[in-house]
Amino acid sequence: MRRFLRIFLRVLLVLLVLGGAAAFVKRDDITRLMAVQTLFDESRIVENFSHMDRLFHFRVLDRGTGPVSALPMGTPETLPPETEAWVTRRAVTALVILRDGKITYENYYKGTGPEDLRISWSMAKSVLSALFGTLVAEGKFPDLDAQVVDFVPSLKGSAYEGTTIRDVLTMSSGVGFDEDYMKFSSDINRMGRVLALGGSMDGFAASLKTRATPPGSHMHYVSVDTHVLGMVIKGATGRDPVDLMAERIIVPMGLEASPEMLTDGEGTGFVLGGLNLRTRDYARIGQMFLQQGFWNGQQIVPADWVAASTAHQARDGAGYGFQWWVPKDNAQFGNDYMAQGIYGQFIYINPARKVVIAVAAVDLGFAAAGVTDENLAMFRQLAQAGG
Repeated sequence: MRRFLRIFLRVLLVLLVLGGAAAFVKRDDITRLMAVQTLFDESRIVENFSHMDRLFHFRVLDRGTGPVSALPMGTPETLPPETEAWVTRRAVTALVILRDGKITYENYYKGTGPEDLRISWSMAKSVLSALFGTLVAEGKFPDLDAQVVDFVPSLKGSAYEGTTIRDVLTMSSGVGFDEDYMKFSSDINRMGRVLALGGSMDGFAASLKTRATPPGSHMHYVSVDTHVLGMVIKGATGRDPVDLMAERIIVPMGLEASPEMLTDGEGTGFVLGGLNLRTRDYARIGQMFLQQGFWNGQQIVPADWVAASTAHQARDGAGYGFQWWVPKDNAQFGNDYMAQGIYGQFIYINPARKVVIAVAAVDLGFAAAGVTDENLAMFRQLAQAGG
């Protein structure tokens, strides 16, 4: 597939160059497109995942002028012996463990360090859900069963007509969408090329016409659902969801560094997976949720939204809440839940054990059978290991 992708991109590059002036105007887009072809190459992936601003359009989310929120050091812990093999097998680049709100383990691998801004991929979905919860508390969305098109008229005539806010929150929109990251022609990869070429994510969402299942009937993970959630936020508030995220989540958190958000060519945030933070700042977000939305001396996310979004919400019994992964058997393991991104990005939260685990990785085997279960089992073991 990668060989085919390279051939395709080279042919496209030749056609653009033959276009003369048009190619000159688009040279930045061409550079990004060529960079994207090596985004996941084994020799480049570590550097790429810590420097996504070199590959895509992006915006800086100002952290504000306040002090960095406290994240004290706790008693260092020795990890179970099998952890080292798991770190190697799953190509982990960063591992931070908080226990009772204190750092008890922190390590970085493959030449990375604590100051790297690491791509969230789909962990960003959970942060957008946190923002959404603040708007629900304000009454912007009194009914989660309201129609998406009531807030985003441009989606009329698309596969999202007839879909509710609750449907997109629970990945149950029913929209026909191929999320196969390993297939060049999949919808998720078509969407990635829209991003790389500076196209419109809003236009891409409106172009989807196929429905696979009735809305609300089946949980099927569709990343573009989260982009539509961002469109709904903008429609209800008249504000850019990235600006709102900065104001309501980023600034109050007291993060160590200003995050970055990847954008499309129109400046629209890639809210479904484009957030870039330091690993300790991902851990801070996890600790804020562990503390029912309270952090840095204030209630950042309403406690009732934290409870609702991290509970089982998908109607067919899938392990999913409102943009958070909630294992089906989590009642047996401290009601744990997690934010999860492709290639091994995680914020794992175990309320009963008072543990948060933030992980960054470059796991090329992330989609193999059993890997998600392996990671969850490791997190649960680490949570238990501290006593």
